[in-house]
Amino acid sequence: MPHQVREELARRLRRSKRGFRKEDVQIVEGPLLKRAVGASALGNCMEWFDFGVYSYLAATIGKVFFPGASPGAQLISSFATFAAAFVVRPLGGLVFGPLGDRIGRQKVLATTMIMMAAGTFLIGLIPSYATIGIAAPILLLIARIVQGFSTGGEYGGATTFVAEYSPDRRRGFLSSWLDFGTFVGYALGSALVTVLNLALTDDQMLSWGWRLPFLIAGPLGVIGLYMRMKLEESPAFQQQLDEHEKSMAQESAGSEFKTIVKTHWRPLLLCMGIVLLYNVTNYMVTGYLPTYQTETVGRSSGFADILVLIGMVWIVLLITFLGRLSDHVGRRPLYAVGAAAMIVLAVPSFLLLKSSSTWEPVVGVLILATLLACFAAPSAATLPALFPTAVRYAAMGIGFNFAVAAFGGTTPLVTEALVNVTGDDLMPAYYLMLAGVIGLVTVKFLPESAQVPLDGSQPMVGSPEEQRELIESSHDLYRFAKQRSKAGKAG
Repeated sequence: MPHQVREELARRLRRSKRGFRKEDVQIVEGPLLKRAVGASALGNCMEWFDFGVYSYLAATIGKVFFPGASPGAQLISSFATFAAAFVVRPLGGLVFGPLGDRIGRQKVLATTMIMMAAGTFLIGLIPSYATIGIAAPILLLIARIVQGFSTGGEYGGATTFVAEYSPDRRRGFLSSWLDFGTFVGYALGSALVTVLNLALTDDQMLSWGWRLPFLIAGPLGVIGLYMRMKLEESPAFQQQLDEHEKSMAQESAGSEFKTIVKTHWRPLLLCMGIVLLYNVTNYMVTGYLPTYQTETVGRSSGFADILVLIGMVWIVLLITFLGRLSDHVGRRPLYAVGAAAMIVLAVPSFLLLKSSSTWEPVVGVLILATLLACFAAPSAATLPALFPTAVRYAAMGIGFNFAVAAFGGTTPLVTEALVNVTGDDLMPAYYLMLAGVIGLVTVKFLPESAQVPLDGSQPMVGSPEEQRELIESSHDLYRFAKQRSKAGKAG
């Protein structure tokens, strides 16, 4: 039994003054667990499908909705509209997070799913500027705001939901499927746009082709909503561990934000540090590398798109294996090795990306993708474990969304500005190194949560055999603790 698990079980046994009984250990049914993971991962897949589609269609969207501007201004206007979603994400977290702690995770996740699908679907229906004038970009902005607002409640809720459903021993592996959905969604969205660009003429893409990827979100949203409506509420939410947790929920119902910041500021800072490490790397690879390859290195957009797709496919192949690894070796070692490797390998990776050969940039993007997978795989299990059940959804909404809005979504803009101001095309690598340093500092203070029951939840197991094993271990541990206590008093 890992040290951190023994310590947490001993703390609970001292409080209860007995070993565990059957009613103290929750068995998670396999079919319910699969539905919970699948329905949650689909939301992440949809969110990043939209991200990939919009990123790859940015130039086309600029021409459709901002036709009177220069090409550069069209692209800036398109990305500015895209960035609006990041501005409202924290607001969505502040609204949906407390709701998830009051009325339940499942209800809020069903709401965010339909809002996200509706926002994406509506983009595909908006008439062009040539048809309705200035109303077209305004409607585009409104649709993006709806997407961003719903996304503010999506990732925090999905990670909370899956973490609270997962058996303690397998939480890293099962939660990693959420970010598996993230990168599958991005890869599918960007691949679909790449295929459309190859199959259709420029006029066809401008006329109607660009709408197709957005319209696909409608049927996907209906499927996702159906899956989420079939879910039961998470076991942790259904049954708080003790009356203290229930009173905490009642106390924070009127002022979650103030209570969370005041009471949980340390785990909030740790959450933001991990999110910074993960999302600076994430948006560097997914959001900035295509621009870096075309604008800084001077490659074709087709090569840049394929290069990033290779990285996404590599992450999809790695991520669940790394999630499983985090259950065995711990979350902290995976983060620490990844952060240290990024400090060492960021500059070599960008030197490879700048190479004039074909294969050296592929090696460079594979290195960065591997580091990104090291941060993505354990995050959905690590972040919810920082907070107790009563405030977990709200705290995740605050910590995750504020960090993404401040550091993740700004990464492409900041790094491009640094390159332009300094003339140094290795500035993105230095930016990654800084994120790696912050990540290492964060990991130093991060509690190890692998296989540890969530704060405010019963121990979770995947079978009756695991339940019996844990009950027997708890009685052995309790007897050992009592013997040590008696020996200490006798001495």
